[in-house]
Amino acid sequence: MRKRLRKAWESRAPRDRRAIVLLTVILGASLYLWLITSAGQARDQLRSSVPVLRLQVGNFEQQASEYERLKIAPPIPQPPGDLHALLQTQVEAAGISHALVRVDLLATDEIQVMFSAVPFADWLDWVAAVQLQQVRLGSGRIEALPEPGKVIFTGVFVRVRGE
Repeated sequence: MRKRLRKAWESRAPRDRRAIVLLTVILGASLYLWLITSAGQARDQLRSSVPVLRLQVGNFEQQASEYERLKIAPPIPQPPGDLHALLQTQVEAAGISHALVRVDLLATDEIQVMFSAVPFADWLDWVAAVQLQQVRLGSGRIEALPEPGKVIFTGVFVRVRGE
């Protein structure tokens, strides 16, 4: 293979060889400049993303330390009072008592709630407020009503016990 290339090279006229060498040098220089330009653009893009990544690392480290702190913290104490009174207070605070149909105590830490024609957004806010009181939705059923945004809800809420 090498001999054939050498023979082909030597068979060229000196003027052709100079032209081939010159074109090879121009092509090599162009390729080198293109690579340098591409590397410079990539470096600039990476350099501009470094501050954002540093902020994300700081946020992640802060969240990790918060997680560790919460992991060793004592369990959240249970809210005082009975579950029925707690849910009734939350219903009134959310302004959806007009839609409350029934509240049945199933066990000390379980209660069944039924709403009729309650605005879904208000009900969802109420559930979030109840969860802040360490009471979780155990099971439930939501039915959409023909009136936009209104639902019928029946579900069981359970008080979360410390672990």
